[in-house]
Amino acid sequence: MRNPIIVALDVPTAEAALKLVEQLTPVAGGFKVGSELFTSAGPDIVRRIRGLGAPVFLDLKFHDIPNTVAKAVAAAVKLDVQMLTVHASGGVEMLKAAERVAQESAWQLGHAPPLVLGVTILTSLDTTALSQIGLDPNVIRQVRRLANMANQAGLRGLVCSPREVAELRQMLPASTQLVIPGIRAHTAPADDQKRTLSAREALALGANWLVIGRPICAAEDPRAAAERILKEIAE
Repeated sequence: MRNPIIVALDVPTAEAALKLVEQLTPVAGGFKVGSELFTSAGPDIVRRIRGLGAPVFLDLKFHDIPNTVAKAVAAAVKLDVQMLTVHASGGVEMLKAAERVAQESAWQLGHAPPLVLGVTILTSLDTTALSQIGLDPNVIRQVRRLANMANQAGLRGLVCSPREVAELRQMLPASTQLVIPGIRAHTAPADDQKRTLSAREALALGANWLVIGRPICAAEDPRAAAERILKEIAE
């Protein structure tokens, strides 16, 4: 079975990130570089992780005018990332530009295009939070609306919470890749992730990839924590 675990390197330095990559490469399907690490360590951290042979998910959630996003995507393709994110709420034209440039830039460089993922609703948001920012307070309805738009724009993947996976699987092409953050054990203490499920539950509903940060990286033994999750998935 392909390893579906993408470890979120939510750490402040390149040294801490690379230590985790070296520990976890045998038990991880890839590594997520997000805003904190990218701002601290810059594009070089992506090059160094790729140099170790590990896939990279660049999670910077581009959200700007189509031309600006297209240029950011082209720069990400040059870093040879395997996945990257854009906010689906940026609109159809922005999403189309991101996918088009990902394909064109990869073709020019002679490698496979990264999976451009449309971020639907952040897993930290719930009904109250959506109302506060003036959006439809019905989470699943808002996710459905954004997912439809992303699909029409040609995106091949989405980021959504585990709570929306089953619904999206019924309405999207089977080939659509669903990348799921907010993975927590039932015994985990509450944090800023509102809409969570366990790794096994999310995969059973139709998730393709699981983004897991704190349950692995904050563990006393990150390698052992990742192995426990893999065992849970396989059982």
